[in-house]
Amino acid sequence: MSEPGQELLHLVWGKKAGPRGLADTIFCRWAQDSLTIFCCIVRETKTYLIFKGFVFSDSESTALEQFEGGPCAVIAPVQGIENIKNEIEDATEPLIDPVYGHGSQSLINLLLTGHAVSNVWDGDRECSGMKLLGIHKQATVGFLTLMESLRYCKVGSYLKSPKFPIWILGSETHLTVFFAKDMVLVAPEAPSEQARRVFQTYDPEDNGFIPDTLLEDVMKALDLVSDPEYVNLMKTKLDPEGLGIILLGPFLQEFFPEQDSRVSESFTVYHYNGLKQSNYNEKVMYVEGTAVVMGFEEPMLQTDDTPVKRCLQTKWPYIELLWTTDRSPSLN
Repeated sequence: MSEPGQELLHLVWGKKAGPRGLADTIFCRWAQDSLTIFCCIVRETKTYLIFKGFVFSDSESTALEQFEGGPCAVIAPVQGIENIKNEIEDATEPLIDPVYGHGSQSLINLLLTGHAVSNVWDGDRECSGMKLLGIHKQATVGFLTLMESLRYCKVGSYLKSPKFPIWILGSETHLTVFFAKDMVLVAPEAPSEQARRVFQTYDPEDNGFIPDTLLEDVMKALDLVSDPEYVNLMKTKLDPEGLGIILLGPFLQEFFPEQDSRVSESFTVYHYNGLKQSNYNEKVMYVEGTAVVMGFEEPMLQTDDTPVKRCLQTKWPYIELLWTTDRSPSLN
């Protein structure tokens, strides 16, 4: 194997020799019980990661079936091995966990966006003098994670609001797919959504507020009037108690009041889980349902409280789901 190919294998799998190497059982799981071949092809400046070998479900002609986890079929163009190493926060850690075999967030981001950054927020952030890389543009396919509902992270709008209504859903151990046909779900962001995203870039710890000294920067970033006198007037109005902070809610209400959501009240959705044991009657099929997005905190319709629903609520806080099957689809 060529040197770049060998280097790429080490980057993905880790070096098998040594206590931190990838166990044979983990490699076989990702290799689909030896039915899958992991290939590295280096052509000029582009490298392609190819996981080949899969079967289609007998119950759904276009649904891929997984064996014990691992990939079904992935082709990911990568702009050079060195770029991957520069994007990963800890380049010594392989893209696939050598103990449990889970794909890292860097691997997920690499497959979704072509960049192996380790974080899911919008843009880059500074932390104690260290630059932490995030997502820099709207993804074609989105990503939502149960970890956000547990407050371990916060996914930015570039992954939450992709170009197409398709989202990868992440649990602690598995990835599934949630999608719809209604393109209204991914319409260009409203001014209030843009304002929320910009405000949160100045609130990296997700406190829900910023120091009042940053108000002028936020207003400039949103092309709002930012004359010093007007900014001081807004500081007084948005922070009447003089606490030195600007809350997100009052800021949005002041500059972007009562903007209607562009999301349909209800829409048909589908969920896909490639593991047989996670499907009803162990038949890998798309599960169809109806999503109802209520616009207020006390929805009259309340369905079950499942991991899939909690994951989706990180994007649609008041979503309710009515599935056509007797059992709600599994996130694991």
